[in-house]
Amino acid sequence: MEETNREAVATAVQRVAGMLQRSDQLDKVEQYRRREARKKGSVEARLKAAIQSQLDGVRTGLTQLHNALCDVKDIQNSLADVSKDWRQSINTIENLKDVKDAVVQHSQLASAVENLKNIFSVPEIVKETHELIERGELLQAHRRLMDLECSRDDLMYEQYRMDSRNAHDMNLIRAYFDHVQGLSDELAKQLWLVIQRTLVTVRRDPTLLVSAMRVIEREEKIDRRMLDRKRQTGFIPPGRPKAWKNRMNEVLEGTVSARIESTQSETRDSDKMWLVRLLELTRKYVLDDLVVVKNLVVQCFPPHYNTFQLFFDLYRCALSARVQELTTEKLEANEIVSLLTWVLNTYQSVEMMGHPDLQPECDIKQLEPLLPQEVVDRLLSEYMKTFTSNITGWLRKALETDKKDWQRDTEPEADQDGYYQTTLPAIVFQMFEQNLQVAAQISEEFKEEVLKLCLKQMTSFLVRYRDEVVAYKEEHLKDRQLPQFYVQYMIAIINNCQTFKESINSLKRKYSHSTDPTPNDAAIEKTLSEVAKEGCQFLLDEVFLDLENHLNDLLTRKWLTGCHAVDTICVTVEDYFNDFAKIKKPYNQEMTAEAHRRVVVEYLKAVVQKRITFKNAEERKDGAERMIKEAEQFSFLFKKLSAGEDTDWLCGSITAIAEVFKLTDPSLLFLEVSTLVSKYPDIREEHIVALLAVRGDASRDMRQTIVETLNQSKPSISTRSSPVFRDITVPTIATMTAMAVPKLLK
Repeated sequence: MEETNREAVATAVQRVAGMLQRSDQLDKVEQYRRREARKKGSVEARLKAAIQSQLDGVRTGLTQLHNALCDVKDIQNSLADVSKDWRQSINTIENLKDVKDAVVQHSQLASAVENLKNIFSVPEIVKETHELIERGELLQAHRRLMDLECSRDDLMYEQYRMDSRNAHDMNLIRAYFDHVQGLSDELAKQLWLVIQRTLVTVRRDPTLLVSAMRVIEREEKIDRRMLDRKRQTGFIPPGRPKAWKNRMNEVLEGTVSARIESTQSETRDSDKMWLVRLLELTRKYVLDDLVVVKNLVVQCFPPHYNTFQLFFDLYRCALSARVQELTTEKLEANEIVSLLTWVLNTYQSVEMMGHPDLQPECDIKQLEPLLPQEVVDRLLSEYMKTFTSNITGWLRKALETDKKDWQRDTEPEADQDGYYQTTLPAIVFQMFEQNLQVAAQISEEFKEEVLKLCLKQMTSFLVRYRDEVVAYKEEHLKDRQLPQFYVQYMIAIINNCQTFKESINSLKRKYSHSTDPTPNDAAIEKTLSEVAKEGCQFLLDEVFLDLENHLNDLLTRKWLTGCHAVDTICVTVEDYFNDFAKIKKPYNQEMTAEAHRRVVVEYLKAVVQKRITFKNAEERKDGAERMIKEAEQFSFLFKKLSAGEDTDWLCGSITAIAEVFKLTDPSLLFLEVSTLVSKYPDIREEHIVALLAVRGDASRDMRQTIVETLNQSKPSISTRSSPVFRDITVPTIATMTAMAVPKLLK
């Protein structure tokens, strides 16, 4: 206490020191004193109030404790009185045992009296119930059955209460009511017949179906009551619980399964379209049945049965089991597609579960798949294997058929624009499109996979196609008279390449959402271009085989004296190009350009092969003028064939060489040759030497001077124009000798 006082004094001193730090604060001492006095009074008042409140609480608690003590004493006294009375009444309770037994016996006798009428009339009730069941009066029959069962169950329950171990009396009651269980089974049998024919009964006699459902509901209530009594007493009548609702669900499940299985009326042996028919019948049956359930059956079942969902789940499970069973059979490729299309698309479409008549009860967004994904993947894998094998065979057969057409004695068919063609592209892409249409019915992803496979197979097929075209050409060269329409069918083959390209692009636009190139695109494009290019080359080879003798006459003495080789060449080329007009663009344009180039190159080869050497200026003039005239003939011809395109560049090389030959003043020869070289910079030294040799008046020194001077100032080769002299070789003396020997032998 003293320590507390000291702390209080120290605190007060500290506060006073804080208030009186300046001299002017001494004037406020009285004011500080009054303020502290008010604070002190306020604190003392709060302390008094708090202490008073605590004292009042203590006083109230003491009063309640006193009252509780009095109550405890009263209870002790009451318990003592009860204990005394209980001890005095033990003997009296033991004397009431006989009364208790009498009460139990009275209860049994009362139950017997209550059921006395039913007990004595059991045979009659059994007979009436049997007749009611046969007449289909299910509610009345069930009422009689319930009366019989109630009498039996009450008697057995009273016997159980009196002596649960007395099996003899229990068996005696059970034996007396033995026919009751038979009636129950007979009624159940009738119920299940009605339930099995629910979809038929609901149309013809819905009252009968309602009666059956009421009977099942009654039995469910009795089952629940009996189970409750069993939990309380341990007794349950024989045959309980009947669980007829569960049995009803089992019957419905079996009925739905049988309904689904009944759709298969044919097998693959009797009808190739057996699976399509089966699936269509299944779709129709399921849709019709569910519509009946939604519109009629639901009204006959209790609302809490959730009838539509019940039937919907049963049909879904039955369908799932059935289609999984079908997947275990060895299905063909078209059957796999039919099944997967039905499972993945038709099942959820407006033709089946999404039908407007099933809405809104059937939510297709909540539908579970009929087949597990692993089964779907397995079927797709099997289909792809079979499809790969089939398409390889189909393409091989299509190519064999096309090869046979190449040997025909009639021209190939022409399209609406007059271009030759064969049926191969149409057959191939009709085959592809049919399979892509089928794949699109399954899923977009599967369609993309089938398209990739088609393009992959197309790559391999075109390689074989190219080999067969080459073999066709080689066989023709053995006897150029056969086949009769070799040129026309080679044109059709070239056109097929363009058709293939167009068809592939069309397939990709139609069946692929991706614009990215596939790994097979480049290979297909390359192979088709090679086939078309080689086909054009084969046709030009055919042309130049016919022109060979006439080309050999160029720049010879025979040619100089008035040979008509170029006239024949032009007529022959034009005649061939009348057929080549049936080649599609751009191949006909490329072929015209290549023919033009080859004719000019062959002409230039004739020049540099030095078949003739002009003896004098007059021969040079005649030869040069003839070359200029023939260059104009070539230019006119190919301008006509190429629809007016520029032909001066190639034919101009002949004219430029003619100008070299035509020159009369040898001193100007260097300038003329320089002009030729500047115009055609790919001309080589050996070409110039050969030209000067054909001219016949250039000395060795002059030729050497011209060549050396040109080599020092030779212009670079321009990339803007195609080379003319690049592929022209100047034969050596040995080569010319070898070429001349066969002619001498002839």
